[in-house]
Amino acid sequence: MADHQEASVTLPSDPASVSAARTYVANVLAEWGLPSDAEVADTVRLIVSELATNAVQHTLGQSPTFTVDVALERDEHLRIGVTDSHPRFPKRLPAAVQQDNGRGMVIIRWLTAEHGGRLSVRPTREGGKTVAIELPWTPSAQPVTSTGQQGS
Repeated sequence: MADHQEASVTLPSDPASVSAARTYVANVLAEWGLPSDAEVADTVRLIVSELATNAVQHTLGQSPTFTVDVALERDEHLRIGVTDSHPRFPKRLPAAVQQDNGRGMVIIRWLTAEHGGRLSVRPTREGGKTVAIELPWTPSAQPVTSTGQQGS
């Protein structure tokens, strides 16, 4: 496999694009060797859903599109970033806040850490931001069995 692979898609900031982003990333990762039934594949799909949902819901109409970038470095690190053109960074809510929404970044941060990765948020030159996760690449991850445990 190449030292560096990357893929990218730009989608309209519309709720229907969340599913399109998730499907796009799942297909790219399958092409790169990650089994769709691997536990980390489910985690990545959930993270992409949360990132894309944030890009759609929290840009207040100031970002007509968002871009999903996927990169694999030397078969060791998977990086997924979602970029929008809204300048406001995500807010971290206190754990005690009782809301039906607003927990996306908490979920993303927890899932990323659970799989040995890290989360970053950085501004773009154009005035927007990229929210990205980096995970160790484990294409040979075992599929999830029907009991919810990893196979042997």
